[in-house]
Amino acid sequence: MTSAEGDVSTLLHAWSAGDRAALGKLTPIVYAELRRLASRYMRHERDGHSLQTTALVNEAYLRLVDIHRIQWNDRAHFFAVSAQMMRRILVDYARRHNLKRGGDLVQISLHDSGLAESGRDLDLVMLDSALDRLAALDPRKAQIVEMRFFGGLEVEECAEVLRVSGITIKREWRAARLWLYRELTGSSHVPRNVEKG
Repeated sequence: MTSAEGDVSTLLHAWSAGDRAALGKLTPIVYAELRRLASRYMRHERDGHSLQTTALVNEAYLRLVDIHRIQWNDRAHFFAVSAQMMRRILVDYARRHNLKRGGDLVQISLHDSGLAESGRDLDLVMLDSALDRLAALDPRKAQIVEMRFFGGLEVEECAEVLRVSGITIKREWRAARLWLYRELTGSSHVPRNVEKG
């Protein structure tokens, strides 16, 4: 753990214990971290997506700051909770947008994550439901997808959060992508970009 990561963990602990000054010191760090995660996610969105990175960051920050009685363990715990928060915000947005547009589902491009063939879009709400089903079968695989896809975490960051090796993350990421691809497309034929992982 680097000094900066240790500082974040220390500040998170202090904030959990009710130290309001710790929140003031954490705010620029947390905001920068959320911006990095949101930018990674939004980079995969189609052009013209009406939810902007800044709006996603602001909403995630407000929700994180509003969480009461959470005992932050460390920076890795923050990453995991942030990924869950991004997922909830994006799925809620997709659901609201669907209602306002009279049935037009918000589509996301998943080809960069290897969940779909290049150029094919899948519904974010469908992905969320599929992730819930995956979580019932294998919670860690669902967490990995949540952190990689919604949180934009790299393999090493996921390994830190889940306290497993990077090799384990890569293997389970590949297996989760295969399962989700089959679940979302209903196809037993898996394209090479998904299979290779």
